[in-house]
Amino acid sequence: MFSKRKFSRHKTKFQWLIAISAVLAIVLCMAFNAAPQAETQLLTLKTITEEVSLPLPSPTLDTNESFWQLEQVRQDDTLQTLLRRMNIRDDEAIKFLLLSPDAHALNTQLLPGHIVEIKSNILGKLLYLEYELDEENILVAGLTNTGYVIATKKLLLESQQVLKSAVIRDTLFGATDDAGIPDQIAIQIADILSSEIDFYQDLRPGDRFHVIYEAFYNASEMMKTGNVLAVEFVNNGQTYQAIHYGDASGKYAYYTPEGKSLHKTFLRSPLEYTRISSSFSAGRYHPILQRIRAHQGVDMAAPTGTRVKAAGDGVVAFMGRKGGYGNVVVLSHPNGVSTVYGHLSRFSDAIRKGDAVNQGDIIGYVGMTGMATGPHLHYEFLVNGSHRDPMKITLPTSAPMDGNFKTAFHAQSIQLMAKLALLKQRAQLAAYPSPQLTH
Repeated sequence: MFSKRKFSRHKTKFQWLIAISAVLAIVLCMAFNAAPQAETQLLTLKTITEEVSLPLPSPTLDTNESFWQLEQVRQDDTLQTLLRRMNIRDDEAIKFLLLSPDAHALNTQLLPGHIVEIKSNILGKLLYLEYELDEENILVAGLTNTGYVIATKKLLLESQQVLKSAVIRDTLFGATDDAGIPDQIAIQIADILSSEIDFYQDLRPGDRFHVIYEAFYNASEMMKTGNVLAVEFVNNGQTYQAIHYGDASGKYAYYTPEGKSLHKTFLRSPLEYTRISSSFSAGRYHPILQRIRAHQGVDMAAPTGTRVKAAGDGVVAFMGRKGGYGNVVVLSHPNGVSTVYGHLSRFSDAIRKGDAVNQGDIIGYVGMTGMATGPHLHYEFLVNGSHRDPMKITLPTSAPMDGNFKTAFHAQSIQLMAKLALLKQRAQLAAYPSPQLTH
């Protein structure tokens, strides 16, 4: 048995344990009551959209970035208006181009329709300029480390043969327009065959022709046409053929496939391309004088600056200003023939009075000086001082082919005639396609 003292000691320990447990329980209860109650409701979600302005990056110009532009010269353009339209704001470049002797053509020979190509930066500074002087030459101006430089360069042209066929409906020009054949080629065809066909009176609807001619390209763009190489023309049922042949010296003429000469001592037209705007007439109403007056030549409409060629070999008898003709050149030819070229904008720098010229040499440029209502060439043909219609007069042919060239000519003739035969077959297939088979 336990003694009283031991029992009392154990009792006391038990009472302390109960007291401590009670205190702990009270503390825990207070801590639980102090904690927040958990939410028992469902939360409601909302989307709120607000505009937020972000800072924009500060703009920067890349002045090294460059741009290319192409522009066509317009009728009343000057160098300043042209560059302004192309957004060039470079006073230094404009001043250079205005004052440089090498840039003279840009200030005096801006021809409507010619192309100007430029390279500039975003600030409008001119870096490079190209101007089409003619079919073979360009004027180039460029910015270098030492300033602007300018030069004239020849284009590198690639020659190709073009084969075309056409049918006459009313006029030669109408047929060539329909077939996409340049006017220059139409004029050559008329020149080559004019001793056989009167192209103003003999043409009939349904007449047809096939032609092979040269075309010169720069970067796939046709810059100019060259010579007709071969042509076959069927007029009123009669077939006429001509073959081009040139010797080693560069002289050329036209012959029948058998070698008979067709070349004439005079060109029918002294222009590279034209259409007759006023014919030879004994009584024409003059648009400026406003009265009936004989027109003893033909007027050939063409843009200002179109090159005028000598119609035949001769000597410059006169060049200068002369009344209603304006700027005029008169050439004296053998056998009492003279030719007159009026209303020129300017003369060729290569000729002077008394100089000998060859057929095809450039003697001046189309204009409208004197009594003229628009740019054109006034062309006269005189025999012993008597005016003749240059579009109708029979032009003498030149000497026959030298026997030394006959072998080479016949080889070329066979080749070109074979191409004409293929061209005719192609035209016939296009005109009369094979019937479609049906099942």
